[in-house]
Formats: sequence, structure tokens, C-alpha cells
Amino acid sequence: MITHPSRHCTVELQALPSRIGQVRRIVSAQLRYWHMDSLIDRAALGVTELLTNVHLHARPDKLCTVEIELLLDRLMVSVRDHDPRLPEVRDVETSATTGRGLAMVAAVSESWGVRPDGASGKVVWFTLPTAPAPVTPPSRPQRGTAEKPARRFVEVEHAVDAHRPTHAPARSAVAG
Repeated sequence: MITHPSRHCTVELQALPSRIGQVRRIVSAQLRYWHMDSLIDRAALGVTELLTNVHLHARPDKLCTVEIELLLDRLMVSVRDHDPRLPEVRDVETSATTGRGLAMVAAVSESWGVRPDGASGKVVWFTLPTAPAPVTPPSRPQRGTAEKPARRFVEVEHAVDAHRPTHAPARSAVAG
């Protein structure tokens, strides 16, 4: 059963440095509109890396399309360009200033991939989970058991040294 309709946003652009920042802001604003604020940082990083790859490597032009689609349990982000060459994840020297983009996309995403798009082009995509990781609540005793109720504070007995003065307990200035 589908409880939420699919949501979709498409931006066409020329992958120039000034436009990459604009698209990052568009993606962030769209995710805020969809109330998916927790995905903004990872989605913005991923789309920035994919658009930077188009800017640096795509031929014959830098035209591309960014699509974000909010499905029931994941966000799909894809960048389509006109270059049929598929990107590769490479080992890079520690002093290299480029070459880590796809590795970063892989690190922040749930899954990623690349597929040919017709005779002249490709789509590079990644997904992010929309649901937070399940949190297991702490176990509680069943009602009706004869267990002694848990105490909020632990009682500690102190041996009194006759040669030391007795001190008042420490108090906190912080409420709560």
C-alpha cells in the first residue's frame, strides 16, 4: 500500500562551478520542502561530487540533468550527461587533489551506480535511506510482576571517619 506519493524534482544545467553551488542550494531547499532535512548534507555532497565530475570530465559538452526523487523509503539522486564514458573509482595518491569524488559518494550513500543512457550518455546515481535506523527501546519489566520498583537514585552507605569533618553533599546549580 502506498501511503505517500512519489515526489520528483529535475534541474537542467551546464555544469560550471557557479551553477554547481546553485543546484546544491536547490536540492537543499527541495529536501527542506519535503521535510527531509536529515538528508540535506549527504545529498548536497553527493550531487556536488557528481556535478564536479561532469565539469571536469564530460565531453562533448557540460550539459546535464539532475534528478531527485523521493520514494517511500529512499531518496534517489541522479545526474545524466552526454558523455558515454563510464566513470571509475580509482586509487589515488594521498597528495592528489582530485579523484576521490565517487569514493565519497559511495561513503555517504546507501548505494550508487552508473548506467549507460542511450547511445551517447550515462546516468550516475546514488540513494539515501529516508527512514532513520530503527531504535530498540530499553526493555521494561512486565506489568503485574512482584518486582521491587526501580529506584531513581542509588543509596550509598558511607563509613564515618571520626577524624574527618562531615561534609554536606554536593549540589548542582543545573536544574534537572
